[in-house]
Amino acid sequence: MRNSNRQWILRKRPVGDIKPGDLELVESPIPVPGPGQFLARTVYLSLDPTNRIWMSDIEQYMPPVGLGDVMRGGTLSVVEQSNNPDFKPGDIVSGISGWQEYDVMSGGQKMPKGPAPLPAYMSVLGMTGATAYFGLLDIGKPQLGETVVVSAAAGAVGSIVGQIAKLKGCRVVGIAGSDEKCRHVVEDFGFDACINYKKENIRDALKRECPGGIDVDFENVGGEIFEAILENINMKARIVLCGMISGYNAEGQIRGPANFSMILMKRARIEGFIIIDYFPRLGEFFAEMGAWVAQGKVKYDTHIVKGMDNALSALNLLFTGGNTGKLLVQASEEP
Repeated sequence: MRNSNRQWILRKRPVGDIKPGDLELVESPIPVPGPGQFLARTVYLSLDPTNRIWMSDIEQYMPPVGLGDVMRGGTLSVVEQSNNPDFKPGDIVSGISGWQEYDVMSGGQKMPKGPAPLPAYMSVLGMTGATAYFGLLDIGKPQLGETVVVSAAAGAVGSIVGQIAKLKGCRVVGIAGSDEKCRHVVEDFGFDACINYKKENIRDALKRECPGGIDVDFENVGGEIFEAILENINMKARIVLCGMISGYNAEGQIRGPANFSMILMKRARIEGFIIIDYFPRLGEFFAEMGAWVAQGKVKYDTHIVKGMDNALSALNLLFTGGNTGKLLVQASEEP
């Protein structure tokens, strides 16, 4: 066990891109668990686009992280000491301990040890997989033979969305930011096609790859990519609004699509969702996704950066396209 607890503290609300000084890495004493509590050592920290939202003071689905507080983040931790009979040393716990190496907790979701590797519980068998699963199946409602478009297709959520859509018998077209990412989702994850938006005219490419139009859009990016997709939606299309990462570092309000009238003209449906709304139904997700993963029907990527001190620089990979799959910080060794 370390002699101190390294924590990232939010000092300023970022304006535009996150800058040095917006967060500060500090050392503090390792906390001591009280009655009914346990001390958890962070093994993996999840880095997600929503981290940027939590840093700002705009209207959001959870209270913003307070200035001077530990940065919020999902974690997979191991119990080190316990005064709680439900949690024993060595137990693996999923929670929101934040950007720090140790935390005192009163509860959390216990995770099994094996057969899946621990990073899977932060990816395909965690909130990332659940986001893909419920967003596509509950809101997108893909039907056999339909065309599904997935932006940020090589990302943690998008890569899983595309595989589920293939299991449902759909044509799946991804959008990603490099030839290698496009090759990866087609050859390794089974997408039918992928468009490199940095190399091709996205509007022309969508017409080529979706000649019958778009029935379901799983939207992770927003901005010009979303506008291009709206130009090609079919009657009664379903748009699953999971994220708008292209605008998260923008100053001021995120601009909506200029051609939003297509929602009306095509009688399409657009619905935003946050995975916390589906927590009561996680059991059904674990059952079906667990079987798919065990059978090799759904694969996943993890991009692991070692060291809590690298959390801030690693987060920026999400906004530069520098990661493939689920981005994690390994804060300490696995038990």
